[in-house]
Amino acid sequence: MAKDTTKSLTTGSPTKLIIGFALPLLVGMLFQQFYSLVDTIIVGKTLGVDALAAVGSTGSINFMIIGFAMGICSGFAIPVAQRFGAEDYKSMRKFVANSVWLSIIISVVMTIVVVALTRQILIWMNTPDNIIEQAYSYIVVIFAGIPVIFLYNMTSGIMRSLGDSKTPVYFLLMASAINIALDVVFIVYIGMGVEGAGYATIISQAISGVACLIYIIFKFPLLKIQRDEWLWDNGMVSRLLGMGVPMGLQYSITAIGSVILQTAVNGLGSAAVASMTAANRIAMFMVTPFDALGSTMATYGGQNVGARKLERLKSGLKSAQLLGSAYSLVALAIIYFGADYLLLLFLDASETAIIADAKTFMIIQALFYIPLVAVNVFRFIIQGMGFSTFAILAGVMEMIARTAAAFTLVPWFGFLGACFASPLAWIFADAFLVPAFFGTYKKLEQKQSKI
Repeated sequence: MAKDTTKSLTTGSPTKLIIGFALPLLVGMLFQQFYSLVDTIIVGKTLGVDALAAVGSTGSINFMIIGFAMGICSGFAIPVAQRFGAEDYKSMRKFVANSVWLSIIISVVMTIVVVALTRQILIWMNTPDNIIEQAYSYIVVIFAGIPVIFLYNMTSGIMRSLGDSKTPVYFLLMASAINIALDVVFIVYIGMGVEGAGYATIISQAISGVACLIYIIFKFPLLKIQRDEWLWDNGMVSRLLGMGVPMGLQYSITAIGSVILQTAVNGLGSAAVASMTAANRIAMFMVTPFDALGSTMATYGGQNVGARKLERLKSGLKSAQLLGSAYSLVALAIIYFGADYLLLLFLDASETAIIADAKTFMIIQALFYIPLVAVNVFRFIIQGMGFSTFAILAGVMEMIARTAAAFTLVPWFGFLGACFASPLAWIFADAFLVPAFFGTYKKLEQKQSKI
């Protein structure tokens, strides 16, 4: 059974392996973005522009907190991938067991602290008075569900570490359908408002997480953890935290810049917030292939380092960058010619000013998608190689760029300045990540030559 559910990325054509591994991830992520789009469409069309702005105003803080949780889980999966690549299955299971203990502790503490601080954070972010109550009602529900977010991301990350990128997608597709159905029930029929969208998201995430856990128990005999393997291991805990916390902080530090930028945009009024919300929903959908490539390269890097096949890292990196760059050109064309039609999914045609600003936002970002490809590919392969601390530094570069945009470009150029914040962040991150990859690669070569 294990042969059917695990897959090695250490032999064969890197391009074919990357495409084969990334495609299922892409399908799942697209569906995830699809039900996020449905959330936004239902909120925008049913509850109005203020409700749309309320949900959108929480995007950066959502990314900061939930991104931290997702980053930690991704970091926990890297030692698992490395031990799987090295065929050291006992150590692999012990890493999984210690990941479980850490996930329980961290998720509970995060939930208590974040829920208590949510309203104050929204006030600090200068959330407009006419949308702050709806923003709070939505995001506090999401934050209360942090433990189930850990559950899905931890279980799906473990499966991907063993080469199975398809099964998590199946459960995500199921969860997406449930999310959409619950959106309709909670918002349209019960009339729960934006709070209903939050409940729909968390309930569907819980279902997908439980489904992944059950699947692992019955379909991954390699992960059948023995009693002694459940014991807390300080060395492994240190290793897991050393990989997970930097990756989590990378998301959060990056998001701090987004929070500061969102605060600046909030000061421009709810119309500007609505423009950026609609544009970001479509943009998140369009950049999903880059996220899939990034997740693929983390597993690819981890397995090949574990198997001591460093020469495959550069060839895999080149393949991923070329694939992402080719898609970037396609995405730019779609956005340039189709932005007006896509935005009508969320906004009424009468909202001409909001639509015009949102279109400008989308086109400017699409012009810089190739640097965004590099951010994802280089960052995640470095993490897979075991140098997750560099993720923090890359996140710092992005934070600096977005903060600079918030304090300079937005005051000087208004909404147009906000449009250039993320492209500037991607360029800053690349300036660090590209040389960092070659530096870490050289360190691994020197380390292996001494063994």
